[in-house]
Amino acid sequence: MKSAQSFGIAQASRLISLPTKLAAPNPYKEALLEPLRERNAFLDYIFYDLRVLEEDEVAQLAPSYAREGAIILTEPSGAGGLTVWQTFESFQADAYPKMADCIAVAGVGSSGLGTAAFSRNVADAIGRPVLSVVSGYGLADLMSEALGGFFWFGWLNAMRHSFEPLDAMTRMLPSTLETTSGNLTTVIRRSLDVKTLYSLLEFLDWSLLVGHSKGNLVISEALFELTEHKPRLANALADRSRIVTVSAKIHMPRPWKRVIDVMGSLDGFGLLNSRASISTDKSIACAWHHTNTELLFHLPVTDALREVL
Repeated sequence: MKSAQSFGIAQASRLISLPTKLAAPNPYKEALLEPLRERNAFLDYIFYDLRVLEEDEVAQLAPSYAREGAIILTEPSGAGGLTVWQTFESFQADAYPKMADCIAVAGVGSSGLGTAAFSRNVADAIGRPVLSVVSGYGLADLMSEALGGFFWFGWLNAMRHSFEPLDAMTRMLPSTLETTSGNLTTVIRRSLDVKTLYSLLEFLDWSLLVGHSKGNLVISEALFELTEHKPRLANALADRSRIVTVSAKIHMPRPWKRVIDVMGSLDGFGLLNSRASISTDKSIACAWHHTNTELLFHLPVTDALREVL
């Protein structure tokens, strides 16, 4: 299967780049995270459609798996390759990406492989380039996983928004006071992927956001940050943009009413990480949480998006 072949190419390219990692500014951190990144790349092989990536694209992503907060521009199949920016600052210096009006965020394995594959599925559905933010995997994610947040991210969204009335009350109090909700929100929004997506939302004239699994939480928190700090921009964007969540129904800010929630009919894992009060707009028959079209019970992202959009 081509997905397995792509994963093998990625592993070989990563092995070749090992000496570079040992010479990194913080080799101890790299050594600690490397086994986890390898595991997460394997998760991306299971959960994402790596067959849509070309060999040279896989080799391009593999040495770093694109670090947390990296930005990838993915063209539709046969229309071009990938462009990777490791920071928002380097992306901002390039004028061409302003032509992209769709942003995608993957989230299961949190590597650039899965992000690029998911973005290629989205690009093939809409017929134009897609920008994506890599969730990545850093020390903060290691701590989050230790607390169960990696696999059970749904409770973060639920807890965050259960404190919304308290947030509103404390805005009338002195700024020196901190709330439990504020602390939780701050921890989530300090992550580089959320900050990078927030910067993209400000910078681009975008019209479509697409997320999968934990990527929907990244989208949600970036939009709440935008709504809180730039309400006029948020309202203007909400009037002309749409959001599609795949495999996890996450609460979005009130200005965004055009949200389409897509779930596989067999996706119990996705339901555990979803808000029970949100109904499913599109149920995909006989589909689970993964989008790898070479495996049984996959959710076909390209076909599903073409239908709902």
